[in-house]
Amino acid sequence: MYFCRMLLNQELIGKMLSRLKIDALNKLQVEALQTAQQEGDLVLFSDTGSGKTLAFLLPVLAIMDEQVEGTQALVIVPSRELANQIEQVFKLLGTGFKVTCCYGGHLRETEENNLIEAPSLIIGTPGRLADHIRRGNIHTETIRTLVLDEFDKSLELGFQEEMSEIIGSLKFLNKRILTSATAATEIPDFVGLHSARTMDFLTGEKTERLALSQVFSPDKDKLDTLFRLICKLGNRSTVVFCNHRESVERVSAFLKEKGLINVFYHGALEQPERDSALAKFRNGSSNILVTTDLAARGLDVPNIRYIIHYHLPTTEDVYTHRNGRTARMEATGTAIFILSPEESLPSYLPEQPDTIELPDEALLPVKPQWATLFISAGKKDKVNKVDIVGFFTNKGRLKKEDIGLIEVKDFFSFVAIRKSNVGHVLELIKNEKLKNRKLKIDIAK
Repeated sequence: MYFCRMLLNQELIGKMLSRLKIDALNKLQVEALQTAQQEGDLVLFSDTGSGKTLAFLLPVLAIMDEQVEGTQALVIVPSRELANQIEQVFKLLGTGFKVTCCYGGHLRETEENNLIEAPSLIIGTPGRLADHIRRGNIHTETIRTLVLDEFDKSLELGFQEEMSEIIGSLKFLNKRILTSATAATEIPDFVGLHSARTMDFLTGEKTERLALSQVFSPDKDKLDTLFRLICKLGNRSTVVFCNHRESVERVSAFLKEKGLINVFYHGALEQPERDSALAKFRNGSSNILVTTDLAARGLDVPNIRYIIHYHLPTTEDVYTHRNGRTARMEATGTAIFILSPEESLPSYLPEQPDTIELPDEALLPVKPQWATLFISAGKKDKVNKVDIVGFFTNKGRLKKEDIGLIEVKDFFSFVAIRKSNVGHVLELIKNEKLKNRKLKIDIAK
């Protein structure tokens, strides 16, 4: 048996959970940990927001060996956002194992440097992982564990050639863990499942924490209805889903013209633009995110209250993943359909949604109290959150309660500060240095 080399006992698990601010493992996580430590592979189906990231990371840790040099586990995901999310959870566990992310839009040279001393765990997207393996940057001889998170997406036809190439290079696998929030996907033979155990935690029912509502638009163009709906909902965290990138930008521009602060997000944006949009949404500089279904997977923002289906989801799977951005873990949320005169609700809805009546007069909600500043330095420049807090409290004369969420990327960072302080702070720090360097610090675009 090759399991439990890390001796993942209850005391150690307790310490890890405390770092994540979690009291105890849920049933899904307990059973996944127990099942994964048995011979054979594991296929795990669970609803979005059920805690499946921890449900596969803990089994991976239980299998990893502190004495082995080289990469021991590979996690393949369909999006860079999901890769970053998993990396952050793994780092918070405080295991001592090195981890790195590889994905398109990230500088390959940076990843190559991170791979020189082989990390114990690599998380990445199919295209970039295949590229690194071809170049010899990732050595597969020591990889024993493979995780395909949201495999229903990563095994789609567009990814299959690269996925087959990657898995074919992993000659010494003895554990495969596949996860998905939908059970309809056929698993190709090249995945190489062996004596697989299936755990099905899909409820097949609408969670009591997720309410369904509908609102009727009098016109085919639903922009005005969306505006009035958001005004009625107030300044709560809201994701608006559209089916096309052009629609995302059109909707975002309309809402901005009407006085609603929002950010937009889709696959054609450059990575810094994506990071900026998500940072503003996470830290409360914008309570509205307008997006394609790219954000339906891997976007883990706490306390999203409303999901608005501006365009109807194209499939039931898309519907499931969109709604999974809210009502996560123990939180509640509402999914709202906007219907034009010729549209009708999808047949797969579990029940008839409540109808929202909109007032004739729309009153703009209270604007966000936070603004986001961009800093032209990050992890690779040896800048961390403590440095940023110290800089803004000392040089910017801010109180700690006036500093919000801080995100430190490889080569740049974002910090939220109270909007009322922005002008004064920028004036105070314009000639100051952070870690003995003069950096660009300005309102994030």
